[in-house]
Amino acid sequence: GSMPGKIVQSMKKAKKSNPLFLLDEIDKMGMDFRGDPSSALLEVLDPEQNSTFMDHYLEVEYDLSNVMFVTTANTLNIPGPLMDRMEIIRIAGYTEDEKLEIAKRHLLPKAIKEHALRPEEFSVADSAILAIIQQYTREAGVRSFERELMKLARKAVTEIIKGKVTSVAVTGENINEYLGVPRFRHGEAEGEDQVGVVTGLAWTEVGGELLTIEGVMMPGKGRMTVTGNLKEVMKESISAAASYVRSRAVDFGVEPPRFDKSDIHVHVPEGATPKDGPSAGIAMATAIVSIMTGIPVSKDIAMTGEVTLRGRVLPIGGLKEKLLAALRGGIKKVLIPEENAKDLADIPDNVKNNMEIVPVSRMGEVIRHALVRVPEPIEWDGTVETPAIGVVDGADETGATIAH
Repeated sequence: GSMPGKIVQSMKKAKKSNPLFLLDEIDKMGMDFRGDPSSALLEVLDPEQNSTFMDHYLEVEYDLSNVMFVTTANTLNIPGPLMDRMEIIRIAGYTEDEKLEIAKRHLLPKAIKEHALRPEEFSVADSAILAIIQQYTREAGVRSFERELMKLARKAVTEIIKGKVTSVAVTGENINEYLGVPRFRHGEAEGEDQVGVVTGLAWTEVGGELLTIEGVMMPGKGRMTVTGNLKEVMKESISAAASYVRSRAVDFGVEPPRFDKSDIHVHVPEGATPKDGPSAGIAMATAIVSIMTGIPVSKDIAMTGEVTLRGRVLPIGGLKEKLLAALRGGIKKVLIPEENAKDLADIPDNVKNNMEIVPVSRMGEVIRHALVRVPEPIEWDGTVETPAIGVVDGADETGATIAH
């Protein structure tokens, strides 16, 4: 027969007028011919309306104003009207150090207990736990991480029952024998100073990443090519960076007509991974200055920040995750926007103590820190300006994207 709706059923089950409701994974909510749950939730979650909530089965108004609703989501992919009725609390993913502690205090004892092992029969070294975190899982939480630890415990049980060994000790050296070939690799600092190769910092749902940005220059007609599965915001960020460098060419020791006789190609590996956002702007500008001047970029420096046409460095998000990725990759110095300096209070001390974090506000400061030597300005009277403009117009007719 018919039943009241889930809300009223849950109130009956709670036997209280002020319970806490947890709506899990609200961003995965679908909509089909049976109805649209997001519009039904509008009335439930709106504090102005939920004191007179109407259940279609009871057809009696019910007061939900004392109920506390908590929802969870991985992304903010939620209908706008519903999101307006929520207060958003961002919870950062676990750092590597936190995952290590969670494994030692909770996950390993749980794996040992569930597989009827004794502590002396099964041990996992810290180096092996870190290898699982970095090379076998890539996530903000610990779900896959726990699965891998359970797999280790099952393999230990198998070996002990077969009588091959009396105890199993997993270390960083022998973990491949139990879990196979590593599935992921985390970015690392470059091995040497190179021209046009800059380490940027990216932020994803599963944590921070090092983003290598490569640039090359070839004889051509002033065309700008960008590749690496870049979305619109990132492409515009590269155009802004190129325009900034072009407008300040004389300060960087480059004659402006050289831009019209050269093609620049900027590539962001890995090509299969989509990338978006403006925070690689200063890294793009540094790569272009490096290829135009021929001055290498320091190998152990990484940077994040949006750049404007005037060379100002604007703030970015995900600073904690980006700095953790830099530390993991062996970076010695990180350039961050000056406006993000206030966020350093939330950064763990081991990150701040193990590398130099330099807040910058102008592109000139970035160039001074990033390049192995500072470009020498030149004096240029602009005598070759007319033919240069003609070349740019010609390049435009080919349909190429020009950074000007």
